[in-house]
Amino acid sequence: MTLLTEPLSFEFFREGLLAAALVGALCAMLGVYIVLRRMSYIGHGLSHSVFGGAVVGYVLSLNFYLAAGLWGFLSALAINATARRRRIGADAAIGIVTTASFAIGVALISRTRSFTRNFEAALFGNILGVTALDLLVVGVVTVAVAAFIALFYKRLLFLTFDPEVAPIYGVNVGLVDTLFALAMAATIVASINVVGVTLIAATLVIPATSARILTDSFGRMIVLSTVIGTTAGIVGMYASYWLDVSSGATIVLLEAAIFAVCLLATTVTRRRPSWASEPVPTVTARRPVDDLE
Repeated sequence: MTLLTEPLSFEFFREGLLAAALVGALCAMLGVYIVLRRMSYIGHGLSHSVFGGAVVGYVLSLNFYLAAGLWGFLSALAINATARRRRIGADAAIGIVTTASFAIGVALISRTRSFTRNFEAALFGNILGVTALDLLVVGVVTVAVAAFIALFYKRLLFLTFDPEVAPIYGVNVGLVDTLFALAMAATIVASINVVGVTLIAATLVIPATSARILTDSFGRMIVLSTVIGTTAGIVGMYASYWLDVSSGATIVLLEAAIFAVCLLATTVTRRRPSWASEPVPTVTARRPVDDLE
């Protein structure tokens, strides 16, 4: 029991453990939609965009969460608006918007030369240095995103698999896309102090991809992804403590190991997920949204 109880005697570890579990669950839960909408790169890109907003907020002496959150939300909306153009794909839109935002942050840092310590923490995360405010923000965002997914579950599912037909059957695409953009921005802003810019993409994508390999049920995929993300956060924290390795990196490596095991297991048993190419019957059925309630 010493392996489990000894680290808990330190307050910084207890707070870090809670933060890792919450961020793991939050990113894994929302990551399901990001993976299925083939926007995996958005986690990496939007985190860079949020970083630019954080630097702008620092220079203007604004609250970190307010500045970074608003910047990330507007960036997500800009990505969605650009990606709707026929000749511009989502990947190109993400690259243009987010790299420009990151460049703004780097330019301001080189100009002010007073952001060095915060710059390093924002890039690589600082799980063991989370504050009570960080935990509160992560907790509130986790509850809010879970409520959003529960309330808009079928609309999000319809929009994910049949976005062109969804408006015809009553889905308010503009509203759902806006709320989804807000959820992504809030998730990344809440997580950036914990895992950092460089690792957010992994926490969004890897658990969801692992769950996708294991099941072809959308509901089970959300549950499995959340469980994988939470478990990796908790186990990764303990592993990082005993191995004296970066907590964020350990969590991501553990998620990658879980993915490798899932891939190997399904390969050996010759199981292949079917919904990479086939729509979910209950979602693509030609019924008004009111009938899906």
